[in-house]
Parts: sequence; structure tokens; C-alpha cells
Amino acid sequence: MKLAKLFGTALVALSLSAPVLAQQAGGQPDQVDQLAQMVGLSEDQQKEIRGILEKMQGEIGSLREEARALQEQMQAEIKADYNEAAIREQGENLGDVTGEIATLSALMQAKVDRVFTQEQRDELDKKMQEMRQQMQQRQMMQQGQ
Repeated sequence: MKLAKLFGTALVALSLSAPVLAQQAGGQPDQVDQLAQMVGLSEDQQKEIRGILEKMQGEIGSLREEARALQEQMQAEIKADYNEAAIREQGENLGDVTGEIATLSALMQAKVDRVFTQEQRDELDKKMQEMRQQMQQRQMMQQGQ
């Protein structure tokens, strides 16, 4: 059950980590609004979650740009007269940056989870379980075709 809870929280946090924090085009509710409807978040909880996401998104976004630049630098080193030391150094740097992205993502998930009440966590677990079952059913139907 703990794994299901962790997985559900991770899924929600990952969906929230998308850079869409305000209303999306076409008047569709953003992820925080959807989460609010799903588990009954108060206005204060929504505001707190938005604050967490905005702060963390800036940090994660800069690191993603840095990771992209490092990947491009590594790709530029792929040639006949390659420099192994440069490739290794960029690989290490890329590992450090992606590790920091993973750390910040986990911290963001933990901070968002802390905003929920136990009842909301339970409701979220239930909804996530339902979503997993629906996804499994879709996969089974696709495999059967």
C-alpha cells in the first residue's frame, strides 16, 4: 500500500510539475484546479501548492536547460578525433545536473504531499488506483487487437 501511495503522489506531482501553472488555453482547468476537484483542496491549499510549484519550476527549469546544453556539448564531441576526457567530464556534469533535477522533483513531491490532509491523501490514493486500473484495461484491450 505504501508503494501505491508513493506512486500516486509521484504521478500527481509529476503531472503538476509541467510548466502549466495558470489557466490553459481554451479555458481548461490547470493541474492544480484538477487536483482541487479530485480531492477537495481548499483555496489556501491551492495557493500553497501553486507557490511550491512556481518556486520549484524555476529551479528545475534552469537545470533542464543546463542538462540540454551539456547533452549538446557531448553530442558535439562525437567525431573521429573525439576527446574522451571531455566526454567523460560532460557525462559527469550531466549526471550531477540530472541528479539534482531528481532531488528537486522529489522535494517538490514531498512538499506538495505535506499540504494534503490524510483524507485527501486517501482520496488521491483511491483515484490513482482507479486510474491505474483503467490504464491496465486499455493496455489489455490494445494488446488484444
